[in-house]
Amino acid sequence: MIYIPDQSPYRYFIKGLTTKVPLHNESFATAINFDNSATTPPFISVMDSIMSFSSWYSSIHRGTGYKSQLSSKIYEDSRKIVADFVGADLEKDAIIYVKNATEAINKLSYRLTDDKEDCVILSTWMEHHSNDLPWRFKYKTDYVEIDEYGRLLIDDLEKKLKQYNGKVKLVTVTGASNVTGYINPIYKIASLAHKYGAKILVDGAQFVPHCPMDMKPHYSKEHIDYLAFSAHKMYAPFGTGVLIGPKSTFQKGIPDYCGGGTINSVSRDLVLWANPPEKDEAGTPNVMGVQALVTAIKTINELGMKNIENYETYLLKYTTQEMEKIPGIKLYAHEMNRNTPRVAIIPFNIEGIHHSITAKILSGEKAIAVRNGCFCAQPYLQRLLNLSKDSIREYSKEPISKRPGVVRLSFGMYNNYKEIQVLLSLLKNIVKNKEYYIKKYS
Repeated sequence: MIYIPDQSPYRYFIKGLTTKVPLHNESFATAINFDNSATTPPFISVMDSIMSFSSWYSSIHRGTGYKSQLSSKIYEDSRKIVADFVGADLEKDAIIYVKNATEAINKLSYRLTDDKEDCVILSTWMEHHSNDLPWRFKYKTDYVEIDEYGRLLIDDLEKKLKQYNGKVKLVTVTGASNVTGYINPIYKIASLAHKYGAKILVDGAQFVPHCPMDMKPHYSKEHIDYLAFSAHKMYAPFGTGVLIGPKSTFQKGIPDYCGGGTINSVSRDLVLWANPPEKDEAGTPNVMGVQALVTAIKTINELGMKNIENYETYLLKYTTQEMEKIPGIKLYAHEMNRNTPRVAIIPFNIEGIHHSITAKILSGEKAIAVRNGCFCAQPYLQRLLNLSKDSIREYSKEPISKRPGVVRLSFGMYNNYKEIQVLLSLLKNIVKNKEYYIKKYS
């Protein structure tokens, strides 16, 4: 039996957990959020920080007023806090602020190399669309295979690195899947990539908020060359993301966004670009969002990322263990005996009920928020669901709400045993009264 406490030790650090929302019968219940992979609620410390800083907020860089100078210092000092949090090297790395991980990966796709004709990008079958689509329209892109449970096949990675004989410029891989929660062996992947002359990008959107991250020194064979992640998935939902990579990558070429703040000098005949990261932060920066991110990092450091990871793992193992006991629940990518490292994500379906209906029932009956569908990772879900090419073509003609998919539970540090008991009790009731619930929510 896996023990977890009735209350999360981190629950009182989160804003909005007592908010009541309407149910299907028009009564109200306290909201239960099991959709943390999509976004997280804010830390109370983040909200307090935003309110406190708001009195001092001003446009940064080149302003002579006191508030501008203070805001500029807070903004620039933040880069060291971010660097220390993920083990980046400020002497060699640029820390570029963007809106989210999607923008970060898109930005890198424009700046990675000018040699697009003789360059291969190795993505994988388990990637979010944001770590697939930006590459496939600019470069020759290939995909590392997965096994029957949805786990990355490292042997196939090395096979493809050998096959392309030095043409692979980048191996781009998720740190943790937003569908199955699988944690990829990013340091082993980095070593292989470097062995064959490639660099590695880790999409850290699902990894950085839940696991300790260390990019490792540039001289290490396990060094992570590029990292992207989002503040809104780590309790600071104020529109900031981070892209980290070698300054040399961003020193050359024209930025994908040009304008204010990106240049040193402009005439009708000449443009001298600023040095990175300023070169890639066009327009007025989101200083409030950066302040929120920094506060979230400080709060996570105080709580201890390893402590958070261990607690969320308890939630994952307990819930999985109890869901296994419910007849009619199908768990996907689920191999308990293999002990594959995972963040706290559980994809499932109830036999005989479309995933969209299950999600409606959970919300309408007990105010449980989940995500359903394919989670912006359609090729991965298609493989996990064993869909044929013909069936995929047919389903693509249907409305998204009618297509195959799964229900996803994703836990945060603040979720607790009592919330999970509400979920488990309702799942058992749905299985026993399937026709009733289908009729009620169809």
